[in-house]
Amino acid sequence: MTRPWLLPVIIAAVAALLVAAVGGTMTDTSGWYQTLRQPSWNPLPPAFAIIWTVIFTLIAAAGVTAWRATPSSRASDMLIGLFALNGALNITWTILFFQLRRPDWAMIELVALWLSIAVLGFACARHSRLAALLLVPYLVWVTIAGVLNWQVIQLNGPF
Repeated sequence: MTRPWLLPVIIAAVAALLVAAVGGTMTDTSGWYQTLRQPSWNPLPPAFAIIWTVIFTLIAAAGVTAWRATPSSRASDMLIGLFALNGALNITWTILFFQLRRPDWAMIELVALWLSIAVLGFACARHSRLAALLLVPYLVWVTIAGVLNWQVIQLNGPF
């Protein structure tokens, strides 16, 4: 029995795990990060792991759902490219914030990340409303992360 749905699921899961793993290994919440003043409403560290796990699962599900609904290889290639760009921007934010210790640069990059999620949502919506809806929590979370990032800058800057 052939399972044509299995390969896209595996690829999306591996891609999401790869982005999550790279970002996770570059996220150092000890040392420098501990010296930063945080807003009072900053989520506890375990919440970040839970939130990102759910979000990466939803991103992978959105990718598979939209990809399966694309009418052509050109449309699916475009969609895959948008997901890859978004993954790269996600990792870049982590590098800027945690590795280079530049929340100010990360804030600027976060605008590009946010826009890439919005574009990805619109691109997915062309093929699957469900795929677009699966990306809404990601957009909401990055918006919250943006406010957190901005408050870290306000409480600790200049960098």
